[in-house]
Amino acid sequence: MAIAEQRTSPQAAQGSGEGNWHGIVLQTLKRNEISLIPYVPDRVLTPLIKNLHADPFFTTFATAREEEAVGIVSGAWMGGRRGAVLMQTSGFATLANVLASLAVPYQIPLIMFVSERGTLGEFNYGQSLVCRTMRPVLDSLALEHHTITRLDELEFITDRSIKQAVTTQAPVALILNPLLTGGKVFDK
Repeated sequence: MAIAEQRTSPQAAQGSGEGNWHGIVLQTLKRNEISLIPYVPDRVLTPLIKNLHADPFFTTFATAREEEAVGIVSGAWMGGRRGAVLMQTSGFATLANVLASLAVPYQIPLIMFVSERGTLGEFNYGQSLVCRTMRPVLDSLALEHHTITRLDELEFITDRSIKQAVTTQAPVALILNPLLTGGKVFDK
């Protein structure tokens, strides 16, 4: 995990404090009683994942696929527990069916944190193609989504999006842009 932290922004390498993007996300999840965090491993999200695992408030674990994580969080909501899913852009591309057939019609306030790939120096053409489809899919499902690029807006947007998702019982996607996280860097 140390390698992943080195490949993200200087903000990402600053430990688990509230002065970096992952510290702000962790504290905002806590304040909103979001304690179940299934994820598909992602290099950009590594600092957040590492700090979630280290905090006993959270139940955090890897899943094989994003659809599995969505199913777990949906079941938890039905059982009275709040959760969020962590993934990258390419993982989001697998979710149209589970969103349209589970989260949206059953009014699950699914909180999705998506590390954005496919932009700002992306080296993988497949990621670029998938990135172009993410927002149109969210729009076609009428799902609230916000692309967060600035640290000074992260807490407000995250907190208000979680509150809106819970009160309206509708999913929300929080897209963590490379301007915020530092993105994934290709080493030649």
